[in-house]
Amino acid sequence: MSMRIAVALAATVVTGVLTLTAAQARPEMVGTNLADYSPGTIVVKTNERRLYLVLDSGHAVRYPVGVGKSGKQWAGTTRIDGKYRNPAWAPPAEVKRDKPSIPDVIPGGSPRNPMGVAAMTLSGGEYAIHGTNVPGSIGGFVSYGCIRMLNDDITDLYSRVSVGTTVVVTR
Repeated sequence: MSMRIAVALAATVVTGVLTLTAAQARPEMVGTNLADYSPGTIVVKTNERRLYLVLDSGHAVRYPVGVGKSGKQWAGTTRIDGKYRNPAWAPPAEVKRDKPSIPDVIPGGSPRNPMGVAAMTLSGGEYAIHGTNVPGSIGGFVSYGCIRMLNDDITDLYSRVSVGTTVVVTR
């Protein structure tokens, strides 16, 4: 990474830290051992309940996440196949079976919508990386397999990646 980019990135992170209160989300620039992944790859470490956006072989942006409950976790490699702001949500059949009183569709922007302010769908299944309107769920084993982020964090990640970004989920 060039010194100019590193200084600009550090200035951005420091500015963000200084303008946030303790209750707000903020990504962290961290040193990593993710050299096996290309820059721009998203790596979700389920057991850590952390998502990493790889910047280079030694650095990543790290976010806390909520991940799949016991029996709902998965691992593998996929790609982002769609990006949506304030998405409506239709519960998958498994959620509907477990919670029959849930509506067939919850409109985007509703405080009851589990997708939060943004979602990035993952190819090959019903999973997404998305925001949440229940910030206390971040850091837990809480979902049916989706990767859940604080709304400020999904907004930040959403702006950094594009459709086609590789996503690797590990246990």
